Amino acid sequence: MDRGAFFIPALVAVSLAAVGASEYLTKPAPPDGKVHVVYWEKWTDFEFTAMKDVVDSFNKSQDKIQVDILSISGIDDKTLMAVSGKMPPDVAGLYGANVTQYADDKAVIPLDDLCKEAGIKEDQYVPAFWDICNTRGHLYALPSCPASVAIHWNTEMFKQAGLDPKKPPKTWGEVFEMAKKITKKDANGHMTVSGFLPAEPGWWSWMWGPLFGGKLWDGKDKITCNDEGHLHAYDWIQSFSKEFGGANLASTKSGFGTFSSPQNGFLAGKLAMEPQGVWMYNFISKFAPDLKWAAAPLPAPDDRPDLGDATIVDLDVLCIPTGAKHPKEGFEFIKYVESQKGMEMLCLGQRKASPLRAVSDDFYKKHPNPFIKLFADMAYSKNAVAVPKLGIWPEYQAEINSMYDEVALMQKTPKEALDDLQKRMQPKLDQYLRRLKERGEN
Repeated sequence: MDRGAFFIPALVAVSLAAVGASEYLTKPAPPDGKVHVVYWEKWTDFEFTAMKDVVDSFNKSQDKIQVDILSISGIDDKTLMAVSGKMPPDVAGLYGANVTQYADDKAVIPLDDLCKEAGIKEDQYVPAFWDICNTRGHLYALPSCPASVAIHWNTEMFKQAGLDPKKPPKTWGEVFEMAKKITKKDANGHMTVSGFLPAEPGWWSWMWGPLFGGKLWDGKDKITCNDEGHLHAYDWIQSFSKEFGGANLASTKSGFGTFSSPQNGFLAGKLAMEPQGVWMYNFISKFAPDLKWAAAPLPAPDDRPDLGDATIVDLDVLCIPTGAKHPKEGFEFIKYVESQKGMEMLCLGQRKASPLRAVSDDFYKKHPNPFIKLFADMAYSKNAVAVPKLGIWPEYQAEINSMYDEVALMQKTPKEALDDLQKRMQPKLDQYLRRLKERGEN
């Protein structure tokens, strides 16, 4: 289905139902003489509170605009539906992966002119995060909270396995060898302790090819998920299945509790190494405060030291949906968030790094994450990897997840699985590009 076809009756009906559920949006603005900006954000708990503090600070800083923030679950789909129903918020806190899809669907407005007028420039930002906000030659978003991913390891489990707790793996081959030393099994052969599970946490099945030098597409018109880098990556992943058993790996992962719980495999001391984002500190401090851990850049392939110091970069973004009633006032709030004061208030509240190049010494002094400077520096790596700028990315990612399972469960060889994925996705890319051409966008 073409998600750019906004006026599909069923979609509009769902949109109106979702938006209409909020009485707030249908009420007239309070008679306080201010322009009320409706801001939808996906966060809950302390992350929402951190942005609410920034909103309150902005509201107190002037007397013309009142930003009213609402926590919205499933914000990416609901915002798209709200745009289609012509009842969007004035500001939407989306995901970086949404930017190209929303730009393709003309669901957000370009911010180039507003940024120029406000003096917001590219050189104020970490390049990787600024790049996520740009697509089709225009700026469609600005950063809120950024993220980078590091390998986390349990130093006590390293000690128990006779490994140096101060030396993280530098290559993925070392990860495999360390995992063999750390992993323990019961009398029935089931793993009670795992050194490393390639499928944990399972959020970035797509990352393995790029980390091994592969490309998900050529940036023009070809899906390239079966290139040498991807083949190398999934050969490595399947080596775990051959060593420990694909079903055994899946069973071990399914035995872990939910991510945000003390039963999380890493937090419970059942998993020694795991790729995780800057946010992991928050869950360690909440559920496993006595855990001994450290973090380092993601390893490199054994034969590609040039791919070292790698990371995955991701970003929460602020956009102005198409049809917003108060785009200029909404941007005034966004501009406040983009200031060093606003951004550091937000990112310190969420215990993340800043997407800005300029960061105060006080930010790092107050930051509780002992590895925050590492996460900030990794975003500058030449080997920082982000999701591809494709409007069909949600579908592509789902297909990668299915392909990953085929490899991990040894239902197919990596070459078979990747070739099949390429054959499935190429026609979808062709159709996507034709649609863009018809719209005059490529």
